Amino acid sequence: MSNQENGVKKIHKQKHWHQLNAENSWTMFKVVSEFVEGFERMNKIGPCISIFGSARTQTTHPYYRMAVEIARRLTEEGYGVITGGGPGIMEAGNRGAALNNGVSVGLNIDLPFEQHHNPYIDKDKNLDFNYFFIRKVMFVKYAQAFIALPGGFGTMDEIFEVLTLIQTNKISKVPVILVGSEFWSGLKDWIKEVMLDKESNISQEDMDLLPVTDDIEEVVKIVNDFYGKGEDSAKLKPNYTL
Repeated sequence: MSNQENGVKKIHKQKHWHQLNAENSWTMFKVVSEFVEGFERMNKIGPCISIFGSARTQTTHPYYRMAVEIARRLTEEGYGVITGGGPGIMEAGNRGAALNNGVSVGLNIDLPFEQHHNPYIDKDKNLDFNYFFIRKVMFVKYAQAFIALPGGFGTMDEIFEVLTLIQTNKISKVPVILVGSEFWSGLKDWIKEVMLDKESNISQEDMDLLPVTDDIEEVVKIVNDFYGKGEDSAKLKPNYTL
């Protein structure tokens, strides 16, 4: 019989930090300052669509070329393009917007494979962030849709955070589109077969949040079907207020 069953409470020795650097109170001012600058600058830009994907994708890769064309088409529909500001798919998104004289926004942060912003960001729309969580707020708040091309952990992080916020009604329901069926189909199959069918950890309607396509025009159609097109477009607004 265990001590717990005998009514004897065993006291465990609590571990202690080996080293703890207390946060300077000025840190909060840096956080607030970064939020304020981000909100003030993003509020003036207007409705955009976020494009995610790997920083490692080369300019010769078909996914890079696809991201350029998706961004170009979205600017034709009147949307700006937001990316993480780095190379790879992010560069492709900004490049497609810039080549079509559309709004091209970069939300930059220093990472091992993203040391410098790409050259296709509008000079007045190139924002630098010290904190990942503030950068992610800007991505989510100001994007009318999220388009994910193949990427790594960062891309997965962005997608599942957006899906969680939509699922829990913390932000407005907006399109989340996965581009590249060869890359994404296995993940979506796993979500259905394991998360939904086997474990019942999501609902059937959650599967509808993740369309997968290889068709650039279908990407544009999904966005236009959701918001309307041209003069008939719904009133667009940021996804939430704090």
